[in-house]
Amino acid sequence: MDISNLHVAVIGLGYVGLPLAVEFGKKRKVIGFDINSKRISELKKGVDFTLEVDKEELQEAKGLSFTDSLDELKAANVFIVTVPTPIDDFKRPDLTPLVRASETIGKVLKKGDIVIYESTVYPGATEEDCVPVLERVSGLKFNQDFFAGYSPERINPGDKEHRVSTIKKVTSGSTPEVAKTVDALYREIIVAGTHLASSIKVAEAAKVIENTQRDVNIALINELAIIFNRMGIDTLEVLEAAGTKWNFLPFRPGLVGGHCIGVDPYYLTHKAQAIGYHPEMILAGRRLNDGMGEYVVSELVKSMIKKGIQVQGARVLVLGLTFKENCPDLRNTRVVDIVDELKEYGVNVDIHDPWASPEEAMHEYGLELVDKPDSKAYDAVILAVAHKQFKSYDAAALSAICKDNRVIYDLKYAFDKALTDMRL
Repeated sequence: MDISNLHVAVIGLGYVGLPLAVEFGKKRKVIGFDINSKRISELKKGVDFTLEVDKEELQEAKGLSFTDSLDELKAANVFIVTVPTPIDDFKRPDLTPLVRASETIGKVLKKGDIVIYESTVYPGATEEDCVPVLERVSGLKFNQDFFAGYSPERINPGDKEHRVSTIKKVTSGSTPEVAKTVDALYREIIVAGTHLASSIKVAEAAKVIENTQRDVNIALINELAIIFNRMGIDTLEVLEAAGTKWNFLPFRPGLVGGHCIGVDPYYLTHKAQAIGYHPEMILAGRRLNDGMGEYVVSELVKSMIKKGIQVQGARVLVLGLTFKENCPDLRNTRVVDIVDELKEYGVNVDIHDPWASPEEAMHEYGLELVDKPDSKAYDAVILAVAHKQFKSYDAAALSAICKDNRVIYDLKYAFDKALTDMRL
């Protein structure tokens, strides 16, 4: 198929979809579609609340238009789906956004069209869960009337070095010919090149194990941190010493949240259990990482008690709420585990995060952010996210917000060690 005849529509304009639509918009006409009319209105004004794309980049994408109108989608013949794939309260995959996006596309799907999914899923989800929805709504036959592809997103929110175009892209298609078309389409914008997988399932599996591998590695380092803390050994110093060997992997302990690492393993384990295999290492890593918030608070409480600080009614300042530094992304942040656990002890918690949206924090988690910490008010401070603003804190800055008898707990090794009472 001649890719010059392809009219692309990107479905879902969040952290993944918008940068992708912008890159395509620099090369060809692209429809950026989102059901959030407020989001569409902001983007038309050149405003991106995710901070992934600035106004100048939006202006460079001269072929990109934004809409929430289903009628305008009819002009496209390639639909790229970039909606979230979260988990529910029981750690089970929630395919609702994918199903709804597929239903939307099904209403405008025509003969010869291609639907490409980028959302992280378990192997088989595209052809077993999404394609049947497309068939049902459109009345068309898969691999006869329309085709599918899968090219997993590799966006790293807040990372200005590793962008859509500079990260190698895995591609795949439901037939050999369509796979080549999908690959050629992405090669148009991906300067780092592409890797054409042999099947959609291989591409799906490749994506889901990327973050599963990272999750298991971080779980190991978290467990080592727990062991070293009990032994009175500084974990960072151990990791720096071990890191002098060329093949030691430079992982750090911490909270594991976000839209990928803390979620994707559950997609793989769900599928594994569905085919009769109970995964042990992956779930063990998940349990350990999910328990880090509780561990952090238990260690803080012990330290406060040793210093004679009354825990119930104490004031604790949590610095940072987003799931990673220098980024406004609050999706699946595990800092909320720390906040919830502190409240179980009767602690009064203030949260300060200059990157997070107060409205989103309240909407998603029911948490209120403070514009700035109070003076001489806090019995303890937990540095949860290493935003650049917090890295500049010195002894004077901490003394200005803390009581004389206080505990400083640095989870990210962002403060000078001499300023802290505890590090993870």
